[in-house]
Amino acid sequence: MAGEYGLKRYFDADAARLLGGRIRAVQPGFDVEGYAAEVDSRIPGKELKDRVLVLAEGLRTRLPADYADAVPVLLAILGDELAEGEGMFTNSWFLMPVARFVEEYGLDHPDLSLDAIEEITKRHTGEYAIRPYVEQHYAPTMERVAHWARSPSHHVRRLASEGIRSHLPWARTLTMFVEDPRPVLEILEPLRSDGSEYVRRSVANNLNDISKDAPGLALATALRWMEESPTPETGRIVTHGLRTLVKKGDQQALALLGATGGEHVRVPRLSLTPGSVAVGDTLLIGFDIENTDGRAHRVAVDYVVHHVRKNGRSTPKVFKLATLELGPGERRSLEKSHAIREVRTRRYYAGEHTVDIQVNGLVRATGRFDLRT
Repeated sequence: MAGEYGLKRYFDADAARLLGGRIRAVQPGFDVEGYAAEVDSRIPGKELKDRVLVLAEGLRTRLPADYADAVPVLLAILGDELAEGEGMFTNSWFLMPVARFVEEYGLDHPDLSLDAIEEITKRHTGEYAIRPYVEQHYAPTMERVAHWARSPSHHVRRLASEGIRSHLPWARTLTMFVEDPRPVLEILEPLRSDGSEYVRRSVANNLNDISKDAPGLALATALRWMEESPTPETGRIVTHGLRTLVKKGDQQALALLGATGGEHVRVPRLSLTPGSVAVGDTLLIGFDIENTDGRAHRVAVDYVVHHVRKNGRSTPKVFKLATLELGPGERRSLEKSHAIREVRTRRYYAGEHTVDIQVNGLVRATGRFDLRT
């Protein structure tokens, strides 16, 4: 069920029956089939978030008119809390309209709604529902988020980080944190040493979001974290949290992660085979990498595909390949199979495509292939 496209297919009349059946056990007389019929008639042509909104709107017209009376009905159907490792989009995907209900209709009741979001996130996620509360009830919401960061529930602690990400996927940007990420970093402080990998992964993603708007602040924060807590867990947070800067070839980020000597590495051989491919084919990228220095170096090796766009221009996409320890004068051969496959976020257009081999963010070789469509 990964990805927006795969997930959206689950929000249909059957999802309405599943959700409605649970509600009818709490609120006898809930019109399950009427709910399912309405959803079935309204979802054609809609994407994930709009489908979820259809289900939430159907609940609003069938639950008690007073929001304060409707929320307890929804909380009563949540079920058991998820264990760590259980998927919010697998085990409890059908609760997404419940979170959307609170997101859409609860802004006049912030305390009640934040209580509900806390309970929902233990079974699903509240990372989308909380965002309008950050925007419209900033002070009390951030006070609650700071409290959540010290919750005994790893789900709630994760929400404290994930819900305030400036660039959360599938969600609108929180511009106040683009302009000033420092309140976010205050929340992340107790979470960067969290015992849950689930929480620490969110911290890393949040740091990566910050790096897109305030790279200097993200780098300074990462350096401080590594100095104060030089553990493997911190190393993984920083490595994942600086990935956008690394892909851009930011030399400070690369140096912080221990990458050195890119200027001493050359790529004497690069081959792209076959030279002409079609969508659905696989391109084999083969090259040699050589350390010309008399010292060993740790290098991050990436490849960049410059995809041709409809207007004839191209846009680069960086793909991680390997991190290597190269001894003095050492030469290695590397290969990577790159699938030319349609994805939701990319369309392919015919033309000559360029491939760069990057070492510590420095382009060391360039090749080309033709794409047929």
